[in-house]
Parts: sequence; structure tokens; C-alpha cells
Amino acid sequence: MTYTVYDDVITIKLIQEDCKVLGVSMEAILKLFGEYFFKFCKMSGYERMLRTLGGNLVEFIENLDALHSYLALSYQEMNAPSFRVEKGADGKTLFHYYSDRSGLCHIVPGIIEAVAKDFFDTDVTMDILNINEEEERTGKKEHVVFLVVQKMHREMRWVKPGRSQEGQDVQRDQVALEAAFFRMKEKYLSVSLHPTKTSCWDIVRNIVMFRKGHLVNTFEAVYPERLWFEEKMFCNAFLFHIVFDESLGVKQARVNIQKCVPGLQTRKIRLDECFSIIHPQVTFNIFSICKFINSQYVLKTRREMMPEAWKIKPALKLGQMIWMESMQCMIYMCSPKLHSLQELEERKIHLSDIVHLDTTRDLILLNQQWLAEMELSNQLERKKEELQVLSKHLAIEKKKTETLLYAMLPEHVGNQLKDGKKLAFVAGEFKTCTILFSAVVTFTNICAACQPLQIVNMLNSMYSRFDRLTSVHDVYKVETIGDAYMVVGGIPVPVGSHAQSVANFALGMKISASKVENPVTGEPIQIRVGIHTGPVLAGIVGDKMPRYCLFGDTVNTASRMESHAPDKANVSPTACRALENQGFEIMERGEIEAKGKGKMTTYFLIRNLKATEDEIMGRPNNPLEHKGSVFPVVSLSSQELGVLASLCLPLRDLPLPSPLEHRAGDSSRLQKARDSQGTPKS
Repeated sequence: MTYTVYDDVITIKLIQEDCKVLGVSMEAILKLFGEYFFKFCKMSGYERMLRTLGGNLVEFIENLDALHSYLALSYQEMNAPSFRVEKGADGKTLFHYYSDRSGLCHIVPGIIEAVAKDFFDTDVTMDILNINEEEERTGKKEHVVFLVVQKMHREMRWVKPGRSQEGQDVQRDQVALEAAFFRMKEKYLSVSLHPTKTSCWDIVRNIVMFRKGHLVNTFEAVYPERLWFEEKMFCNAFLFHIVFDESLGVKQARVNIQKCVPGLQTRKIRLDECFSIIHPQVTFNIFSICKFINSQYVLKTRREMMPEAWKIKPALKLGQMIWMESMQCMIYMCSPKLHSLQELEERKIHLSDIVHLDTTRDLILLNQQWLAEMELSNQLERKKEELQVLSKHLAIEKKKTETLLYAMLPEHVGNQLKDGKKLAFVAGEFKTCTILFSAVVTFTNICAACQPLQIVNMLNSMYSRFDRLTSVHDVYKVETIGDAYMVVGGIPVPVGSHAQSVANFALGMKISASKVENPVTGEPIQIRVGIHTGPVLAGIVGDKMPRYCLFGDTVNTASRMESHAPDKANVSPTACRALENQGFEIMERGEIEAKGKGKMTTYFLIRNLKATEDEIMGRPNNPLEHKGSVFPVVSLSSQELGVLASLCLPLRDLPLPSPLEHRAGDSSRLQKARDSQGTPKS
């Protein structure tokens, strides 16, 4: 932000780090910083303001304090230094620098030397004569005195020999122009002898027009013989002024100032008894004031001498000192130092108390407008931050909505629906894909013997495992109806390995189902699986709760493969051909009578010869390895221990049968359960 105020400690630390990296002194870094700061001010839009401060370097420096006072209206937390120029007895120019920010005085030579080169085409050098700490009532502590030495103008040092003739020509033209001017002047001054009367202002106007708008050695001020201005009118015209003599005795004070300092006019009182000088940092006597007559003076009311009722009045006066030689008195033309309408209200004064010609009125109104704009800018900034927070929350909620949408529909289909496309344009034809159906063996008997909640828990446990496998093998879950679970490979994104993905998914389903208990017998449930490969038509059906559905004979054939399967994965001939030479062990089942299809030769999917169980299940490699009877101590939950128990080797380093093979052994309990449930349909 432009209005951020940084602590000087941060600046000093940065400079110290620069000194370490660059290997130069802090004084050199600060001087370079001063040169760059001057360039930065020019680039920031202050060049015209800086150029108009003064016609030479001394005037420029003497008006810096006034510029800082103006900038303080915009940068209210600015802690600017104070400057003054003094001519020594030996003709040397002394530059005084006051600041309560110690350690930064070496910035000043960089700024002043850059200003002299750029604005006044002059080279100057500044050397420090004295640095001391002064306890002033204004709080300024560091006082640095610089010796300013002006060198030869650069333009004189860099004149090229080839331009000498050109310079002589310019000088000759200038002399001719001056001669013509004086001839014209004599001509116009002799016009008064002509019978026709001509106003003196016409003569002046003609001379000015001849010289293109500049009066050169022709203007002489004319003053009235007496002052046509009575005392009361003068006091009403200049609402804030004080006249005091060499001993600081108050001779005259405007009524508005008398409101702030009761008795200032009636009592014989010294000015320094009621006011203290805030700026410049000089002793409160007539000699010091005359010495810095061109400075902008700020006087502060001594509140400890004021009654309680007057302490809310304006405490600061900003103005100019003018020495009246004939009266041997000083007049202080000033205005109340106010920044906003709020300060006017707090100090119980009005705009009518300030003369119309006083720019303080305009500054107050302009600053009030600026404060309103700044408040509006701050409000916009706060609204921007609030919108950013809301935007983040909206993005989170949008992500949740998209996750829910993509859980119901394919991602590219969901994106098309979000873009406003009609459902008719979402359908597509796929020349080849692999469809899988699965169902629970003896599901009707289980439902008859269990509570509804038990059935829901069993299906939820099984389907949650299946859902995880869909991400592992990149297959799309189409739907579930009761105990039937349907997935497809190669849709909605066509892939060449859709048959292998569905086959691996089928093997993972068998393993996952073995982890789910039958609520009736407590034994692992068994599932039937049917797989078929062929073409389908896919698209969105319905307006309410739309689903991505598959249509075609391939869907019916896959369903027949499932319904005619035992507790194994039943594969159609087309699916078998798609899995040939892909590393799968497939056993021919023989011909079966499929409903609506007639006789079909089907196959059993046994296992994947190139993939381990962990790879099929999408489990990370087990980092636990044992040697002999030593196992690492790991804190695990009971569920994690159960999973690891099915994966770890026994102490004798002999392989265990798979969970399905172990549970399918000669257990009398499992055999009784199978006998009670009956043989699965083929």
C-alpha cells in the first residue's frame, strides 16, 4: 500500500545487509538511496511540483518545509525533517538539517546533489561539519550542519569548440534585439507629444506585447500617498494576524486570535508567553526570526496558560513573518492549521471565521473530499477482501457440488450439462466396451432371514469396497439395483485396455467380497460375476435424477453371463478373446443354455498371472518384513491388524493360502452353511 509506514529499524537493517553483500559503507548506500529517491519522486508525478519550488538551490531548500506541510495533508503519518540555509560570515553556505530520525542524514547529500544537477544544472558537494543531539521542545533531536560548495556549471565545462561560432551568433542577435527594443521604447515614450491622448497603460501594454509578455526594466511600483484602509477594516480583512515589536511585545492582534488567547490585546503580554515556535527550530527572539524570515512559521498556543474553556480552540497557527522597517515591528500573517471539517467542529469554529481569500478554506474542503475518497477506497478494499473470502468459500462449495455431480455422472457429461447443453447432445455410441454385472449368491434367502438394517450394512460394506476398486482400475460405475452392481470399461472415455481393467476389477471384487460377512451365517459372502464385451449406446435418461445409462444387446448378454454364473467370474466368448495373451488364466467352462441367447460357450476367469493381490486391490507395498520371530512394534487399529494378518507370513516363513482359499477349506461350519443355502444357479 502507498500509505504504509515502515519503521526506521527495518530500513537500517536492510541497509546493513546491503553493506555486507556489496562491501560498501552505509554512508555510500544512503547517498545512492537519496539519488534514487529523487528519481522516484519525479517518476511518481511530483516533478512539476519540485521544479516550481524555487529559482535556485537555496530557494528550493527553503521551500521544502512548505512542501512537506502540504504533503502532510495526504500523508498524515509522515515524519519529515526540517531544513534551513544560512550564509556564514566568510560567505560559505551552511545547510542545517533537523530530524528526530537519527542515522538517515546521509540521504540528504544524495537528494540535494541530484536536484542541483537536474533542476539547476549545477554541481554541488556537501560535507558534514557538525553532528549533535539537541533536545528541542519540538522533539527534533539530530542536528546536522552541512557545508555546501557550488562548483562550475556543467554547461560551461562541457561546451564544445564547434559551438563557439554559434554562441557568438546568438550573442550578436541578442544585442541587436536589445537595440531594437530601446528604439521602440523611445518611439512609444514620445507618443505623449502627439495631440491624440494615449493612456499610459497602452504604452505599457505595447511594450509588453513587443517583448512577448515579459516586463524587463520597465516596471516601477507606484504606492499611494496615504493608506486608504482604516484599522477596523484591516482587522476584518486579515482575520488572523499579530503585530509585535523587537521585544516581542504584542501591539495588535485580530479578534479571532484573541478568542484563542484571551487578554492578548488588552494586557501587556509578550508573544513568547502565549506561543511557542514549532517550525522552524529557532530561538524565539526577533533576531532569529529575521534571520529566517523566508521560512514558514508554525506557532503553537501554550495551553497551560489558557483557561479550561479555551483549550479546545485551535492550537496551531501557520503563516509568514513580515518585517515592517518603518514601524520596527513584525507582522505575523497566519491561518489556523486545520485539516478537516471534523477539526472545525471539534474546535467550534466555522468556515466563515476564515477569510475567503485564505487558501485554508480550500485545503480543508479538498482534504475533506480526499478523506471521503480514501474512506471509500478503504471500504472498497474491505469489500474486495470480503469478496475474496467469499470467493474461496464459493470455490470450496463448488468443488463439493462438482464432486457430488461427478459421483453421479461422468465428468465430461457433467461439464456438458453445466455448459447448458441439452441431454440429447450428450448421448454417444461406443463400438466396443466391456460390461460387468455382479450379484450376491442366495441374496433372497439372506434378506428373508435378516433385519433390513443388516442388509443395508452388508451391501454398504461391500459396495464401498467395490467403489474404491473403480478408482484403482479406472472403470465407470453405472448403477446398483439391490444386490446387483454394474460397471463398464472403455466408457465414457474410450481406452484400449477396457477388458483388462474390468477383469482385474472382477478379481478384486472376489477378494473384497470375501471380507464381508454374511449376516445369517457370519461367513464371507459369495458373489456371481458376468463379463461381456461389445458395442453399446450411452446417454442421459430423464430430467429428474438423471442417470448415465447403457443400452444395447451387450448389456443383456453381460446380465445373462452373471445370472448363469456360479460363485466365479463367468466370461463371454468376446470378452475371452479380448483377454487373450494379456496374462490372465482363463478356464473353459463349456456350453450353457443362456436365456434368450441359446447355447453359448463361456469361460471362468481364474486369476491374473502378472499381478499380485496387492496390485489388484490397489494396496501399497507392505513395508513390514520379518526375519525369524522378530517383528517391529507398530501401533495399529484392530481393523488394520485384521488386514495385515491376512497379508503377513507366518513365523515358519511358509506361505498361507489366500483368504478365499483358506475359508473354502474343509471347515465343517462353512460346509453346513453352503448346504443350507443351496448350490448357486448356473
